[in-house]
Amino acid sequence: MKSLLTSWPLWALLSAGFAALTAIFAKVGVENVNSDFATFVRTIVILLAAGMMVYITGSWQEPSSVSSRSWLFLVLSGLATGASWICYFRALKLGDAAQVAPIDKLSVVFVAVFAVLFLGERLTLPNWLGVIMIAGGAVLIAYRA
Repeated sequence: MKSLLTSWPLWALLSAGFAALTAIFAKVGVENVNSDFATFVRTIVILLAAGMMVYITGSWQEPSSVSSRSWLFLVLSGLATGASWICYFRALKLGDAAQVAPIDKLSVVFVAVFAVLFLGERLTLPNWLGVIMIAGGAVLIAYRA
């Protein structure tokens, strides 16, 4: 059981499942609500849930123990997350969830390209074929004739 709970594929699949529910719940939630206000409410809920998780797991650490570099990139990550959520909720307000979510998942393609360009990661030919197929699949799912 312990190995299952420390398995990254399990957590990645759970993340994907919760992300799918996020799209469905958000689409219904923004129906009669301003998308920016909806993002604000979502952020408060996430803040409370994350705080609860830190408390339950006892994983608090002194902020002074975090390096300046880590602070910088955590803040940048938070800003990027906020911008992503604002754009995502606006897109859901304007479009169909079945179209918006696949385009949002092009982030997988962007992560692969950015990881190669900025982190020095290497992708093999099969990896690149997968990236191309994800991009093509996202576009095909979102396409409406």
